[in-house]
Amino acid sequence: MDCGASTAVAASSNAGRRGQGASSAIVDVMRWFFPEADRDAVNTLAKELGIPPLVARVLVLRGCADPISAAGFLRPALAQLHDPLLMRDMPVAVARLQEAIARKEKILIYGDYDVDGMMATVVLLTALRSLGATVEAYIPDRQAEGYGMRAAVMERAAQENFRVVISVDNGIREHEALRRGQELGIDCMVTDHHLPGAALPPARVILNPHQPRCAYPDKNLSGVGVAFKLAQALLGTGLSERALQSYLKLVAIGSIADVVPLRGENRAMAHFGLAALSEPAGARAQDAPGRAGLAALLAVAGLEGKPVSAGDVAFRIAPRLNAAGRMASARDVIDLFTRCDLTQAQAIAGRLEMLNRARQRLEEAILEEVAGGPETTSFQDRYSLVFSGEGWHRGVIGIVAQRVVDLHHRPTLVIALEDGIGYGSGRSISGFHLLNALTQSKELFTRFGGHASAAGFTIPASNVRPLTEALERHARSSLVASDLEPTLRVDAAVRLDQVTWQLFRHLKQLEPFGFGNPTPVFATRVEFRSPPRVFKEKHLRITVRHAGRFYDAVGWGMAQKAPSMAGQGEIAFTLAESNFQGEPNLELVLKDIRPVQREGVWPQKL
Repeated sequence: MDCGASTAVAASSNAGRRGQGASSAIVDVMRWFFPEADRDAVNTLAKELGIPPLVARVLVLRGCADPISAAGFLRPALAQLHDPLLMRDMPVAVARLQEAIARKEKILIYGDYDVDGMMATVVLLTALRSLGATVEAYIPDRQAEGYGMRAAVMERAAQENFRVVISVDNGIREHEALRRGQELGIDCMVTDHHLPGAALPPARVILNPHQPRCAYPDKNLSGVGVAFKLAQALLGTGLSERALQSYLKLVAIGSIADVVPLRGENRAMAHFGLAALSEPAGARAQDAPGRAGLAALLAVAGLEGKPVSAGDVAFRIAPRLNAAGRMASARDVIDLFTRCDLTQAQAIAGRLEMLNRARQRLEEAILEEVAGGPETTSFQDRYSLVFSGEGWHRGVIGIVAQRVVDLHHRPTLVIALEDGIGYGSGRSISGFHLLNALTQSKELFTRFGGHASAAGFTIPASNVRPLTEALERHARSSLVASDLEPTLRVDAAVRLDQVTWQLFRHLKQLEPFGFGNPTPVFATRVEFRSPPRVFKEKHLRITVRHAGRFYDAVGWGMAQKAPSMAGQGEIAFTLAESNFQGEPNLELVLKDIRPVQREGVWPQKL
């Protein structure tokens, strides 16, 4: 089997056949990278802000090298949200929507089925309804329609007398559908955060910080972030601080799920959104957007009455919301957040929970086909990976692509083949711009779009092999062998006696952690006190010793490393609080383990 090529595999009709192969050499070795930090800047921040030098070092490495920017990073404020009218076309958008509301014209929000798109739809739907607009939402069916706008939907909108159509989290490359809407006399507005093509689509309004001549200061907004800026501009002075923070709950969910950098304005929005999500149910405003739906969702996710972190959104809330669009209808999520009846919301949340479990089973089955076959050979000679198969569920191929990237650290496309058409989703690695790579072969696609780290497309099945070859050529021309080795960025080498509750409390000021602001990683040399205890067959716990003191450590998904944990070693870790029998404990969460290295001085002096 050619593991690099991409051939159609009838997985549904022949369970014994594998998909497009898998590697027997899963990535298990990481290069540790210790970035340099300006020592004077570290000392200045530690002194002026009254923070531990380790925290000051992390701030400098996050680009906050002066006290003013560092203080702003540590203490997010609503004042850090930019004026939405700075976005190109925003004044035109507000004027046209105000006119539509006054004339009672019908407005259609053309959404998307991922978490970002669904949250963008809910934000704009809620804001417009609060202003008295006659507004409805349309979410495409992932299976029947795929990503993006369709001319047929614009034609139905015209027949039903919609005068304004607003796209959210899509539209910036939808020339055909928008041109058709324009021909039918619809005023089309695009709100999107994806990268534009060479030419902008025909629309009355385009709200996208990436478009030419847009002076908006933050280019890294999510789709829901752009939709929220429109809502913020529409509501103006009528948007109280309390209501603002309620909207930010939805913005935080969509932004974290879409993996936008949690820096700048995104950081402020996520900070206040997570704080609002963490409020006790009784403290939430009765008319807050999605109040009943959020309560039901938090309950099924096991987060009711608990502080909600960015990790909770990414791994517990977002998957349940995504399950609707991936497995059934994203309309469930819109209903969840726009219905006020708690009983109805609980029923929808329960359905999302069942869909999420079904999604997990499908994902594991496809992953086993593409990455678990015993007959496969190594991927070590490949710079990119493309898999295709018949009968694969389109709703989960993006997740499978990400998991393959996590396993093999190569740009990956996964394509579900149906009736001669391939529906693909891709994920990438640092340093490889996936959308640019696909653009090099644009003639192969029926449609495609995305950004640096993720993309989606449709393609004739006959073009899958040419795509595989073209992607590999592009990857080899833009990557070097070391790019295919995962790198662990270590913020500082430390002595474990520096790891205290005081340090932990200061580090929590750097939250929310996520893309663009990763959880700080530290490294040190230790003695392994005793053999590790493996639990649930894939995790481990161990006690390590450093300078005569003992520390508890946990390694999630690291059971395969248990044999190497004897004598001395070097560990990279983050910090977390655990509770055992009601007693709080500061725990080392292992990121990697390696033998003692000869080079370097441990620890670094701060």
